[in-house]
Amino acid sequence: MIDSQNGIQGVEFRSVQDLNKESNRKDLGQEQFLELMTAQLQNQDPFKPMESGDFLTQIAQFSAVEGIGDLNDGFKELSASLVSNQALQASSLIGRSVLAPSGVAALPAGGSIRGSVQLPAASGEVTVSVYDQAGQLVRRMDLGSQAGGDVDFTWDGLRDDGQYAPAGNYFVNAEASIDGRTEAVDTLLASEVRSVTLSNSGGLLLDLNGIGSLDFSEVRQIL
Repeated sequence: MIDSQNGIQGVEFRSVQDLNKESNRKDLGQEQFLELMTAQLQNQDPFKPMESGDFLTQIAQFSAVEGIGDLNDGFKELSASLVSNQALQASSLIGRSVLAPSGVAALPAGGSIRGSVQLPAASGEVTVSVYDQAGQLVRRMDLGSQAGGDVDFTWDGLRDDGQYAPAGNYFVNAEASIDGRTEAVDTLLASEVRSVTLSNSGGLLLDLNGIGSLDFSEVRQIL
């Protein structure tokens, strides 16, 4: 018997959207979706048949959700692949030096420290100062007049008194006279990479000699 208000007696009509809400989306595949659509068409109210537009809308909704799920899975696989590839490439950095804005570098016995001053504009006077761990000035180097851009420098390990500084970590900063004012400018220092590890967030961490961990994204140049 057919009831114009409730359809076929004993049959409860539910839309695909209602069934989707009751079913876990991860367990609903294309085959199950088509079975639900077929059942809905067979049991629809003859007095209120489903319009073709509604039918197409439900198919489009399912296809969109299924497509987004497939796209997300693809992005996860791509992300994992990129991280693995990046880690493999970064492992080749072990034993090499990188330039980074660490502010501190390790002076080996009888060795030197390299760095680069980043000038935002031309300067009539550029100076680089080296301090020991106690904050005492060890060496002051005058780089003279420089054009804007990167200015490379090397500290040979000699103190201002002409004696070699002991091996250890030293702080380095730079100042430049720009438009009549003396201001601090960014300094990059070279450090040797001892190891490469993956962080909990999926990024890469470099273990630098005398400094410790540094995020790979902070590296400005590989020497």
